[in-house]
Amino acid sequence: MSIAELSPTDVESEEIADYVQRGLEHLWVHTQQVTDLAKEDGLKVFERGEGIHLWDIKGRKFIDAMSGLWVVNAGHGRTELAEVAARQMREMAYVNTFAYTSKPAVDLATKLASLLPPSLNKLYFVNSGSEAVETALRMAKHYQYNIGEKKRYKVIARRGSYHGVTAGALSVNGSAALNKAPWEPLLPGVVFVENVNCYRCPFEKTYPACDTFCARTIERTIQAERPETIAAFIAEPLSAANAGYPPPEDYWPTIRRLCDKYGILLIADEVINGFGRTGRWFASELFNFEPDLMTMAKGLSSGYLPIAAVGVSDKVAREFEGDKSRTFGGGITFGTHPVSCAVALANIKIIEREGLVENAARNGAYLHSKLNSLKENHPTVGEVRGRGLLLAMEIVKDPVTKELFPEADDLPGKLTAALVRNGVICRAGNILSIAPPLVITEAECDDLAARIDAALTETERALGIA
Repeated sequence: MSIAELSPTDVESEEIADYVQRGLEHLWVHTQQVTDLAKEDGLKVFERGEGIHLWDIKGRKFIDAMSGLWVVNAGHGRTELAEVAARQMREMAYVNTFAYTSKPAVDLATKLASLLPPSLNKLYFVNSGSEAVETALRMAKHYQYNIGEKKRYKVIARRGSYHGVTAGALSVNGSAALNKAPWEPLLPGVVFVENVNCYRCPFEKTYPACDTFCARTIERTIQAERPETIAAFIAEPLSAANAGYPPPEDYWPTIRRLCDKYGILLIADEVINGFGRTGRWFASELFNFEPDLMTMAKGLSSGYLPIAAVGVSDKVAREFEGDKSRTFGGGITFGTHPVSCAVALANIKIIEREGLVENAARNGAYLHSKLNSLKENHPTVGEVRGRGLLLAMEIVKDPVTKELFPEADDLPGKLTAALVRNGVICRAGNILSIAPPLVITEAECDDLAARIDAALTETERALGIA
């Protein structure tokens, strides 16, 4: 079960030490504190991947239980995608995408339009999820401007949600895990409402008796802020950042009705949800609503090349047609990159050919049940939730009161270390995020659950829990 201690040669040891040292000196690892990376085994350098597994430069094999960052839907080591990229680079690596386009871009847009909800038929390509969110916010405001609603500049977002790190995306971020104070003030006019949380309802209500109060009460905010000033509502259909609480069945249809009633554009952030992650191509389908704009990234290319997009409804797109003054301005130099488009199209073909959306639904449900069974032997497992292979396990000090471990207990440090010792890479703390590549087999689900079981045992022992 545990990772075997390897005995690299002296030359290999020197090479490993050299990579770690140069990484600490010259590479700024995103979101990490360098003093933590400098600790023993703090900076992990990976060199190879295949399927659901990664190998680091020490030769250790791990299950990538986070698909990188909810990214590698088609799994690691797809030589087919590398070959597509090389072929496109040889034929044409780049063209001015402000004035022209390429065959891969047209083909990818056409394919995506066939997969998106029926009303979304236009695609605007960028490079990252943050850029997609930024673009969707600009597009929503520009749409309101074009139809004569020039007072509409506000955006409603949800507490606990995450949408990226560019200025506009940061402004609509409601995640408590991201301290926005150093960058404030951000964009004006962002209004936050409560998120979905049936495990710890912020309104102290119980579903279904509450009649989905968390959605209905948003109307009060709209009225208080004055509807004629609100351009858009943005949210993830299933929020990984907000601990993966699935919304009640009527949550999203209620939001859709409110947006229609008050002339507000609904932006579905499917950057994490999309391309089979929840057991459907897109989570908006799972939760029975059609957005006006949809952001997507990550699984679009399974991380093989940077690419993201905004799916645009016919209603929105037609308001940018006509006079040049109505044109959506501003572009991204590497948006609609031919090589990225070619790889993304090939990635979608793999997902279709191998039935990975269906596999995510089937083996996601199986893995969910395996993880849920860990409650029997682990008092720290409060709840296992999610859809498909977008799962979350809440770790609690007391499963009855749902009390969380205090910061002083260092649950993230202890649990992460235990998972690494048992060959699992994922994001761990009070919420254990579990989102392996969609290629995972039933046997690999058994293996992953067993490794998490062992890591929880070690962690509980370290926390003094019998």
